[in-house]
Amino acid sequence: MDFDWLDTPFELKTILPKEIEESFEDPFSLRILPDTAHATEARYYNLGKSMTGRAIFTVFWTDGKAYRVIFSRDMTPEEAHYYERKNSELA
Repeated sequence: MDFDWLDTPFELKTILPKEIEESFEDPFSLRILPDTAHATEARYYNLGKSMTGRAIFTVFWTDGKAYRVIFSRDMTPEEAHYYERKNSELA
């Protein structure tokens, strides 16, 4: 997985690029294409955990070769619950 970290539109101080990349490598991560009829480019959501167990929500774009992170933050309690519920359904 290649990530484009040049000129990210948000600060990479609270969440490190390594943690975001790890959340994509999480074998239980959820990638979702939101239903947005008005978007000119498809943007996706990723809900995953880093190696330390940090629950991370990321908005990203991909061309199939590289990933461009648009925004990333810690999951809200509702998102973390959704992540856990979806993974328990798959088990």
